[in-house]
Amino acid sequence: MNAITAWMERYFVPFAAKIGAQKHLVALRDAFIGTMPATMAGAIAVMINAMVRDMPARFISGYDGATIPVIKQIIGINGFVWNGTLAVVGIIFAFSWGYNLAKAYGVNELAGGIVSLAALIQGVGFSFSTSVAMKLPEAAAKVINAGSDDTAISYAGGTLNVGGWGWLKLSQLDGNAYFVIMVMGGLATIIYAKLMLKDITIKMPDSVPPAVAKAFTAIIPAAVALYITAIFYYIFSLTIGKNGDVLIIWVQKTFAEPFMKIGQSLPAVLLVTFLVSLMWLFGLHGTNVMAPVLEGIWGVGLLKNVNVYQEGGMKAVNEAIKAGNGGAYAWVRGSFDCYAWFGGVGGTITLLIVILAFSKREDYQVVAKLGIGPAIFNINEPVMFGLPIVLNPIFFIPFLLAPLAGVLIGYAATAAHLVDPVVSTVPWVVPPFLMSFLSTGGDWRAPIVTLVSFVAAIVIWAPFVLAANNTKDI
Repeated sequence: MNAITAWMERYFVPFAAKIGAQKHLVALRDAFIGTMPATMAGAIAVMINAMVRDMPARFISGYDGATIPVIKQIIGINGFVWNGTLAVVGIIFAFSWGYNLAKAYGVNELAGGIVSLAALIQGVGFSFSTSVAMKLPEAAAKVINAGSDDTAISYAGGTLNVGGWGWLKLSQLDGNAYFVIMVMGGLATIIYAKLMLKDITIKMPDSVPPAVAKAFTAIIPAAVALYITAIFYYIFSLTIGKNGDVLIIWVQKTFAEPFMKIGQSLPAVLLVTFLVSLMWLFGLHGTNVMAPVLEGIWGVGLLKNVNVYQEGGMKAVNEAIKAGNGGAYAWVRGSFDCYAWFGGVGGTITLLIVILAFSKREDYQVVAKLGIGPAIFNINEPVMFGLPIVLNPIFFIPFLLAPLAGVLIGYAATAAHLVDPVVSTVPWVVPPFLMSFLSTGGDWRAPIVTLVSFVAAIVIWAPFVLAANNTKDI
């Protein structure tokens, strides 16, 4: 074990630390974190709607919250909250990504956020059109051909043609846009930042107010960056997108969905769980280091589930998962928290329970008593560094195995439809069991699955805690 630890400290830890400190990945991590005020507000709205609209329908036949006074108003208000948050989370993420990337380069953050957001909007489809073959009476055809201000409707030769301009599709502004934002928003912001650093800017006299001078300084770098991305979008529209596909949809179909499908495989889920735990064992914040992967793949999947659930309930989510077309996903970001990372990474609340029950070491007992309170709210730093678990050879194996067991149990239960998938973003400080209940839209079976994972973690931790009774120096 000492040889393995020494090898890891020499080769793995420096490599992981470099990744964790890489400025683009740090900016991406912070960009995801930066969206939390909006995503949490939207998640709360969806969660409340789940409690007043969807949960009662599971137990009360004929229940319809949309027809009940007060309840229907609550549902409506939450709908507006969702409209401004999760429905357009791509817009929010685009600004956050540009802002944090510009901050990493040490240039005007506000302009960086605006450049990234503009790079997203450049590639969004502003129009739609469709045709349906049908026969209509002459009078109806005349009314249709009169048209309207915002939608072009015409009828000719037995075909009804419908089109419009100025319509922004939500499917291009929500989580579907994340991959394009990372590339195009990142490209535009980096170009802007590089030009700013090379001082290719408009020089203003000292008499100009700082706020005005700052805005003018960003004009040339921002314009160049946006023209470069615009040229890219234009070339795409003439080549790959000549059939009408916009870049966001093409990237989603070609790259994002395959990555998302890989993320649904058990090996991928186990691998990321293992890596997060491994980094924590060497004092690295594994969830932060792996945040670009966790949020970029499983976080996007969670956003899709939330949006499908908001629009059609759990039935729509399960149907989308069954269809396998990327509309919704069985295993998402919140699934890790529900079934593997209760009490924090490693399922450390179960370790504390085992220590309180079986440990004869006074130092462990003291840390466990102090750490059990925070652990209930999934805060495990006092245990990680106070016990410690970090670089502790006795707890190396169970810290890796307990989350893997939880993932296996949760994954199997979800795949076998023994429990509904996670469809709600719940604040990470919500205690275990309640978290899984709320995350799955009120599925009473979810806390039972969490309990099974919980017990499995206790069984894994127990022998090592007992072994630690005989090792006073570790």
